[in-house]
Amino acid sequence: MAERSFAKEVQHLRIGEGEVFYGEGILAVTKALLQAGVSYVGGYQGAPISHLMDVLSDAQEILGELKVHFEASASEAAAGAMLAASVNYPLRGAVTWKSTVGTNVASDALASVASSGVMGGALVIVGEDYGEGSSIMQERSHAFAMKSQMWLLDPRPNLESIVDMVERGFELSEASNTPVMLELRIRACHVYGSFKAKNNVTPAFTLREAMENPVRDYSRVVLPPSNFVHEVEKVEKRLPAAIEYIRSHKLNEFLGGHKGDVGIVVQGGIYNTLIRALETAGLSDSFGETDIPIYCLNVTYPLIDEEVRGFCLDKRAVLMVEEGQPDYLEQAFNSILKNADIPTKVVGKAVLPHAGEYTGQALLQGLRAFLREYAPHLLKDDKQIDAISVPAEIQKGVANVVPQRPPGFCTGCPERPVFSAMKLLQKEIGKFHVSCDIGCHLFSILPPFDIGNTTMGYGLGWAGSSAFGAKADKRTVAIMGDGGFWHNGLTSGVGNAVFNKNDNILVIVDNGYSAATGGQDILSSRADNKTKSTNNPISRAVRGVGVEWVREVNTYNIGRMKATLKEAMTTAFAGPKVIVAQSECMLNRQRRERPLRDKAIKEGKRVVRARFGVDSDTCTGDHACIRLSGCPSLTLKDNPDPLRDDPVAYVNNDCVGCGVCGENAHAAILCPSFYRAELIYNPSGWDRLLDRFRGAVIRFFQKRGEKARAKYAFGA
Repeated sequence: MAERSFAKEVQHLRIGEGEVFYGEGILAVTKALLQAGVSYVGGYQGAPISHLMDVLSDAQEILGELKVHFEASASEAAAGAMLAASVNYPLRGAVTWKSTVGTNVASDALASVASSGVMGGALVIVGEDYGEGSSIMQERSHAFAMKSQMWLLDPRPNLESIVDMVERGFELSEASNTPVMLELRIRACHVYGSFKAKNNVTPAFTLREAMENPVRDYSRVVLPPSNFVHEVEKVEKRLPAAIEYIRSHKLNEFLGGHKGDVGIVVQGGIYNTLIRALETAGLSDSFGETDIPIYCLNVTYPLIDEEVRGFCLDKRAVLMVEEGQPDYLEQAFNSILKNADIPTKVVGKAVLPHAGEYTGQALLQGLRAFLREYAPHLLKDDKQIDAISVPAEIQKGVANVVPQRPPGFCTGCPERPVFSAMKLLQKEIGKFHVSCDIGCHLFSILPPFDIGNTTMGYGLGWAGSSAFGAKADKRTVAIMGDGGFWHNGLTSGVGNAVFNKNDNILVIVDNGYSAATGGQDILSSRADNKTKSTNNPISRAVRGVGVEWVREVNTYNIGRMKATLKEAMTTAFAGPKVIVAQSECMLNRQRRERPLRDKAIKEGKRVVRARFGVDSDTCTGDHACIRLSGCPSLTLKDNPDPLRDDPVAYVNNDCVGCGVCGENAHAAILCPSFYRAELIYNPSGWDRLLDRFRGAVIRFFQKRGEKARAKYAFGA
């Protein structure tokens, strides 16, 4: 079960020549792949490209009709290795993943296919996860493209440009026998628009033909002496062929005006943001009509020297809008101009931020600084720009007024009680080293848990603590999600620990999905999947590689979870210890159950739903329950008792009835203020009768209590 279904939208992929396609970027990419005659597609989910995998998964029927093979790959490395099919056969293939971490995982395969070269078009669609909304370290794909001699496309974020670059990417790959990378930022993935469609194309050369007519060419195998020849091919044959294709097909665009002594060079992916900044400065309209010459690099590697020289020759200065570090494009432009004795000044990081996302505000400020120095006559409304720009003092003021909102576990998340139990154990035996992993469970490093020392990469949680092999009074604990386990953790973590006789502990959070990337099914998912093999237990896999000490625990049973952790920490058993903490991801559970519940209620059927609450009269106001849980539905409200000042705990209407708050109170021996209630929709006659009986009993004892208090008050 993915984060959302595209079952309805993918039907638009069937439209043909001359029809207009409406939708968002990822749907347009899929349509472009089908129009280009792709033979196979694979990839691994991850922001900002997850929904592309979801679209491909929902479109498997259409892919099958066109004889296109699709795989949800086990990892980015597995996806990258698929491109081997294009080395010896005229098969067009595309793979996709989150960059740069996904590109790092796939680097062995990519470096090999870039060395051997390809016969069929090979396209790598990477989600360029850069900027303030990113969840990873801040790096760019540009360096990888340069070091492996893969051509890097960065299309303008509109559907026509994206679709054109997908189709051109295959042609460029075939013309230069080189795999091509196409990067899409999150806004490009989800930008809405339209384009004139073409007919979908069945591959001219099919996978079946390749399988039945195998081709072997030793010169394409990455082994000596072939690999030495590959390096020469890259420079003397493939690069010139790529440059000629890019130049002759005008993949880069010259936009805006054609005259003036200043200009702007911009990466295609941030063209829209540049236009917004120009519009704010009164130098463009919303559609990009401007008198300032713009050189839009839809291909950021390789650069076309002839185009660079031609654009800069008659200009005093150009503004280089290149997001992130290092400033590869700025250095390359300076080198090209220096070698041609062209004195044009290239201004980039001198006026724009050295690192970080180029927002509209950042570009506006950099644009203004550039024009003040080199074209002050263009700044007719400089005071107006000052008024639009937000002063640093106000920005600081907003930061002080608006509270920080760090990410955290969802309401009812089954991973929260794992760390509640861990925190309770730390209170009992003291702190211990915790090696974290990539996934939802990484939120444990934030308040209120503050658990976790390092994170090294997806599926590397246990490997991240492998150096701690000394005999000590405490063992280390590693955390890993089920998605990370199947991605990389089984071999790099569990297998490594077994082989090296590791004596530490691994907690595998098994919530039934690759939850952090959108809830996609994985090998251990419980749900039946028509096209994938599921229901393969993690416990069986870890025992299969040699782990003897294995425990399976329901995460919501905090007392049991704590006891199991303590057992693992104190047992005399020497060797790797694995705890599989199991409960279904609450988001996916709600996505599945809520529509059914709402439908049943609408149909008048009896439905019972659990809710938890806090008795305000019993709550002491110490808020230990909140510090031990952090559930978004567990919050504060004013104390109803006029004699007490401390606010009391309160469970709001977001509660999904997971029971963690009550379990925490019980396991930590906190105040007995939590209660469980049942909300009954469409109650039966028996429910109504029972409710009246209970109400009568409660009223009887309330009146009796009031009489007793009155009697005591008057001393009767």
